[in-house]
Amino acid sequence: MKCVICKQGETSPGEVTVTLQRNETTVIIKQVPADVCDNCGEYYLNDTVAEHILRIAEDAVSKGAEVEILRYAA
Repeated sequence: MKCVICKQGETSPGEVTVTLQRNETTVIIKQVPADVCDNCGEYYLNDTVAEHILRIAEDAVSKGAEVEILRYAA
Protein backbone atom coordinates (compact mmCIF):
# COMPACT_ATOMS: atom_id res chain seq x y z
CA MET A 1 0.00 0.00 0.00
CA LYS A 2 1.16 3.57 -0.65
CA CYS A 3 2.07 5.47 2.55
CA VAL A 4 -0.57 8.08 3.39
CA ILE A 5 1.95 10.21 5.30
CA CYS A 6 4.84 10.72 2.85
CA LYS A 7 2.92 9.62 -0.27
CA GLN A 8 6.22 8.32 -1.68
CA GLY A 9 6.95 4.98 -0.06
CA GLU A 10 5.34 1.57 -0.13
CA THR A 11 4.57 -0.39 3.01
CA SER A 12 5.79 -3.89 3.68
CA PRO A 13 5.48 -6.27 6.65
CA GLY A 14 7.88 -5.63 9.52
CA GLU A 15 8.09 -5.07 13.25
CA VAL A 16 7.99 -1.82 15.22
CA THR A 17 8.15 -0.56 18.79
CA VAL A 18 4.92 1.07 19.95
CA THR A 19 4.96 3.57 22.83
CA LEU A 20 1.70 4.59 24.49
CA GLN A 21 1.20 7.03 27.34
CA ARG A 22 -1.80 7.79 29.51
CA ASN A 23 -1.45 10.10 32.49
CA GLU A 24 1.47 8.71 34.54
CA THR A 25 1.72 5.36 32.72
CA THR A 26 4.04 4.70 29.78
CA VAL A 27 3.82 1.36 27.96
CA ILE A 28 6.46 0.28 25.44
CA ILE A 29 5.72 -2.79 23.34
CA LYS A 30 8.50 -4.18 21.17
CA GLN A 31 8.36 -6.40 18.09
CA VAL A 32 4.81 -5.42 17.12
CA PRO A 33 3.84 -6.69 13.64
CA ALA A 34 2.99 -3.80 11.31
CA ASP A 35 3.14 -2.59 7.74
CA VAL A 36 6.10 -0.17 7.62
CA CYS A 37 6.79 2.50 5.00
CA ASP A 38 10.12 1.95 3.25
CA ASN A 39 10.56 5.71 2.80
CA CYS A 40 9.56 7.48 6.04
CA GLY A 41 9.17 4.63 8.55
CA GLU A 42 5.52 5.35 9.35
CA TYR A 43 3.76 2.19 10.45
CA TYR A 44 0.23 0.87 10.23
CA LEU A 45 -1.30 -1.69 12.59
CA ASN A 46 -4.15 -3.96 11.56
CA ASP A 47 -7.32 -3.88 13.69
CA THR A 48 -6.54 -7.10 15.59
CA VAL A 49 -3.04 -5.96 16.57
CA ALA A 50 -4.27 -2.47 17.52
CA GLU A 51 -6.98 -3.92 19.78
CA HIS A 52 -4.44 -6.23 21.45
CA ILE A 53 -2.04 -3.32 22.03
CA LEU A 54 -4.79 -1.24 23.61
CA ARG A 55 -5.79 -4.11 25.93
CA ILE A 56 -2.16 -4.47 27.04
CA ALA A 57 -1.94 -0.73 27.73
CA GLU A 58 -5.24 -0.69 29.61
CA ASP A 59 -4.02 -3.56 31.80
CA ALA A 60 -0.84 -1.61 32.65
CA VAL A 61 -2.88 1.48 33.57
CA SER A 62 -5.25 -0.56 35.76
CA LYS A 63 -2.25 -2.09 37.60
CA GLY A 64 -0.90 1.39 38.30
CA ALA A 65 2.32 0.77 36.38
CA GLU A 66 4.55 3.78 35.82
CA VAL A 67 6.59 2.21 33.00
CA GLU A 68 5.99 -1.19 31.44
CA ILE A 69 8.18 -2.65 28.66
CA LEU A 70 6.97 -5.82 26.92
CA ARG A 71 7.52 -7.92 23.82
CA TYR A 72 4.43 -8.39 21.69
CA ALA A 73 2.90 -11.85 21.88
CA ALA A 74 -0.22 -12.69 19.88
